[in-house]
Amino acid sequence: MKVIASVRSGISSSFKALKGVVVVWLFSILLVSLVAMPMRSALKAGLGDSMITEKLAKGIDIEVLADLGSNFKSLISYFSSGLLMILITGFLINSFLAGGLFNSMKASSGIFSAGEFFRSSSKNFWSFFVISLLICTIILLMLILIVVIPVSVVAQSEISSEGSVFKTVFITVLIFLIVLTLLFLVADYARAWQVSKEKNACFKALGFGFRQTFRTFLSSFPLMLVLLAVQMLYGWLVLIILSGIKPQTGAGILLLFLLSQILFIVKILLKTWRYGSVTRLMELNISTSITQQ
Repeated sequence: MKVIASVRSGISSSFKALKGVVVVWLFSILLVSLVAMPMRSALKAGLGDSMITEKLAKGIDIEVLADLGSNFKSLISYFSSGLLMILITGFLINSFLAGGLFNSMKASSGIFSAGEFFRSSSKNFWSFFVISLLICTIILLMLILIVVIPVSVVAQSEISSEGSVFKTVFITVLIFLIVLTLLFLVADYARAWQVSKEKNACFKALGFGFRQTFRTFLSSFPLMLVLLAVQMLYGWLVLIILSGIKPQTGAGILLLFLLSQILFIVKILLKTWRYGSVTRLMELNISTSITQQ
């Protein structure tokens, strides 16, 4: 069965590109550090080194923010500007590195090569950037059209009850998740197709992504559904694990940091598994189409 073969191939390809996963992790931690260091300095200025661990040992305490005094505005400024920088820079970095990851997922990619990884990242950057930007724009529009507008209309209606609002939210969110799954498929197919071509053709790639998604819906949709479900389940488990850990010493904080980074690497590995599975399914579908002709 194509779906099972694609999942197995995706697992194999993701471990084969483990060095590429580490590269993505290094870029991510560097980006976060650029924001975290100024915020840490603001906390140190307001509380002092010795009091941060003690005051945050039992979780976020509103009194900690009150004790910051004039440094509170500085902290908020770092956070807001830092969050914006992470979103923009993270989007650009993801568009860049995704080219290397998708290229490593090809059946013809062979042994992982750092030079080939960055060459493919550079070559496909603008095409991946446009694909990601357009897909994100479509997702935002779908969220507004499918969820925000219907829920707002029902909520503001004088004859609507709490039950009808809840049903509307449930139905619209469910429909949006289905659309979101399809759009992820379109994006992954488009990028997998693009790395197999010598010339950048982002709009042709998107056209291929839409055609491939709906032509192979019976195999593509279940595959993506399973892969996204695994990613969501993992994210939920990570949230439970990390929220239950409250380090009270410097060594405990260090161990928590190391654990969080290991879990983050696994998260990137799961996304790479998705890339590899979709790429393999695309190759199988193209091969079958050629054979039938």
